[in-house]
Formats: sequence, C-alpha cells, structure tokens
Amino acid sequence: MSSFLERLKVPHVFTLLTVVIFICSLLTYIIPSGHYERESKNVGGHDRTVVVAGTYSHVDKAYSFKGATIGEEFGDKASPVSLIGFLRAIPKGMEDSGDIIFFIFMIGGVFGILQRTGVISASIQLLLSVFRNNSALLTIILMMVLAAGGSTLGMGEEFIPLVPIFLIVAKEMGFDRIYGLALVWTSSNVGFAAATTNPFTVSIANNISELPLNTGMTIRIIFFGVCMAVTIIYVLRYGAKIKADPGKSIMAGVADEQEALEFHPVAFTNRHLWIVIMGLVVFSGIIYAVTELGWWMAEMGGGFFLIGILAIVISGLSLSEAVKAFIKGMEEMVVAALVVGFARGIVVVLNEAQVLDTIIFSAAQVLQTLPKSVAAIGMFVFQTTLNFFIPSGSGQAAVTMPLMAPLADILGISRETAVFAFTCGDGFSNSLIPTSGVLMAMLSLAGIPYERWLRFVVPLFLLMSGLSALFLFLSVMIPGFWG
Repeated sequence: MSSFLERLKVPHVFTLLTVVIFICSLLTYIIPSGHYERESKNVGGHDRTVVVAGTYSHVDKAYSFKGATIGEEFGDKASPVSLIGFLRAIPKGMEDSGDIIFFIFMIGGVFGILQRTGVISASIQLLLSVFRNNSALLTIILMMVLAAGGSTLGMGEEFIPLVPIFLIVAKEMGFDRIYGLALVWTSSNVGFAAATTNPFTVSIANNISELPLNTGMTIRIIFFGVCMAVTIIYVLRYGAKIKADPGKSIMAGVADEQEALEFHPVAFTNRHLWIVIMGLVVFSGIIYAVTELGWWMAEMGGGFFLIGILAIVISGLSLSEAVKAFIKGMEEMVVAALVVGFARGIVVVLNEAQVLDTIIFSAAQVLQTLPKSVAAIGMFVFQTTLNFFIPSGSGQAAVTMPLMAPLADILGISRETAVFAFTCGDGFSNSLIPTSGVLMAMLSLAGIPYERWLRFVVPLFLLMSGLSALFLFLSVMIPGFWG
C-alpha cells in the first residue's frame, strides 16, 4: 500500500473532480435508473426532503443521439447524462452549493481583516512563547479543542481559514505542512466522525430514525475519546519522526511553499485582547444560534461579518485598509470555495440520471442477506462508499437513514447501530475522498499534493475504520450496548 501511494500521481483538484464527474456521467449509461418517493420532513428545525422507505421503483431508460449530446426529455423515462449535461454539472454544482461557497468567501474576507489588525500574528506569537518547549502539549490542546468543535457542533468549513495559521504554528515548532494540516483538519474530521451531538449527522440521523437525540451518549463519548487518543498518538509519532530526520517528511522533495507564509512577531496588546474576546463572544453566539435558532450559512456568514466590523472598530483600522484586507482574504479562498461546487457536480449527474437511488436500493438489498454482525459493518462500508458521491452529512442522512433504520429492524439490530454506522461512514472517509470539498480546499491552501496527503492519512483512516468495525461488532453482540 505504501509503495503504491508513493508512486501515485494525482492531477490538480479541478482536473481530478472533472474526470470523476465525467466517469460518473458515463456510468449513468450502465447503471439502471430508479427512484424513491420523497417527502418533506422537519428535522432539527429545518425542512428536509427525505426518501420514503419501501417506495423504490424501477424507471425505464431511453437512449437517443439527441439525448446523448444536448439532452432530451422522454416523459416518464430516465435519460443518461448528455454531453451538455456533463458540461453543465459543474456550474449547476456551484449554483447548488452557493450558500457554502459564499460562506467560505465571507469568512476568508473576515480572516483577512483579522490578519491585517495583527491579532492573528500576535496570538500565534503568544501561543508559541508559552509552549515553546512543549510542542506535544500544544498539539494535544489544539487537536482536542478542534475535535470537540467537530464532534459537538459539526464544525468543518469554519476551520478552512485557519489552515495558513496552523501551517505557521507547525513551521515555528519545527514540523512540516502535513503536521500543520493534521492539527486542524485531522482533529476536526475525526471529531466530526466520532460525533457526540453533531447537529448535521447525529441529530438529523436520530431524528429521522425516531430515536432520542442523546441516545447512546456514553458510548459515543467513549468512542470519541478512543479515536482521539489514537489520532493524537499517530500525529505525535509522525512529528517526532520528521523532527529527528527531516528527510522522512512526506513532503520531502516538494517545493516548500511555506516560505511564502508571512509571520512577523507582533506584541500582544490590549486591543488584540479585546478583539480575541469579542471574536469568542460573537462566535459563541453564532454556535448557539445554529443549534437553537436554526441559523444556516447566510446567518453564520453575517455573524462572521460582524466579527470583521467590530475588529475594524476596536483596532482603529482605516476603512480603506480594511476593504483591501477583506478583498485579499476572499482572493485567497477562491480555489477553496470553487472546489465545493466542483465536488457537488457528482451528485448533480447521478441525480439527473436517476441512478443514485438505484445504488442505495441495491446496497440495502445486499445487506439484508448478511448475518447481523456482518450487516452492521456492511452498513459502515456502504455509508463510506456512498460518501464519495454524497460528501454531505445532512444530505447523506436524508437519503439513507429512512432506509437504514427500518432495515436495522428487519435485521434484528438496533437503530442506534445503524446511526453509528452512518456517522462513522460519512465522517472518517472525508479525510481522504477527493470529493470532499473541505479536504480539497484545505489541501489547496496548504500547498499539499493530494497523493502526499494520502500517504499520511490512509493508515490513520484504516485505524479509524478498524475501531468503527469493532464498536459495531460489539453493538450487535452485547445486549444493551447503547444503554
């Protein structure tokens, strides 16, 4: 496996995703079409469209030259993706992902303002001065804080602008870019997957499965602790290895773009302190509003914009300088934001050809034939695979949980186990699938080639998958496992 990953060469993220969309378009000529009926359901304060179990029906597929080139409607028949359909998938994906894309631009602009006020450089300097001789402790603290954000609040996109900051922190501690990205992304992603109260996965899946929102919390906390212990040890071992011999860095031989990262020590002033306090207060308010008031991307973007405005007032930054910093911050997010739209193009082509529901139905049919313990792990494998095509926790829950919950009843396993298989399958694979917009955005910001990241993260992903399978097996074999 390691030798294969060392030889693997992956093209630019836009090229890679375009190729994946094209392959998925071709598959729509082979995979049968079908669909489930859907209904609107209020889940966690949001109206979501969910599938209705037991309503799958086959849809005949029509072929024609016109349908294959510019597209053609065939009434009640499905049509494979046309050439024009393939070409419009990316613009349509960007349109469908507009809320996330503009949210990323907004927080990028706000972080540009914060960078211009000097609060980020001053905070890094303060942090490094406190933990200068104990990088391991700093690593543990940072990873646990970010993991908690992922596990409890489902935070992911919000951490994209932190990548350059964590690269600087890693560099100042004597590590490479892989280590810096692991601090922010690996920790938050593992936390997101080992979810405790994640509103985008656990809450939605439990609601759809008609389970109490906090069911199985003790097991989830234990699982989170075990996963984070393994992850932190994994990252610290990598850091110790490259600090002892920089030549063993996975980034060896790759041009060090970290030289472009500017870090000029800045004294931490009272103004910086007030900006930090203000930012934490407003950010806490945003999180509360998301979980209790149903806020989404637009409202969160407005909350971050408020942070930018208050930072300008507190710092005394001129409006001219603030606007320049805001624009510069957004410019640095262009690739990161557009990757999300490219990735969404995959769902676009599969939905338009009506083959996604067929994939889900076929998997459910296979799972029914397996022994209980194998079926539980099979659910995890299925959710992991499906995440390649639907890299959205809430979207995947809306499509699969109305089917997996009753399937768990048929198999004689608990619905909590089905939800756990979903959260693990949806979450851990985000660390390596190229269709994860957040991952590819962060890799772009960090200047880390995708194949180099795979060499670092694949062994960790296998460890997390093994832990998931173990807990799933125990949930089937131990009565009352979920409490």
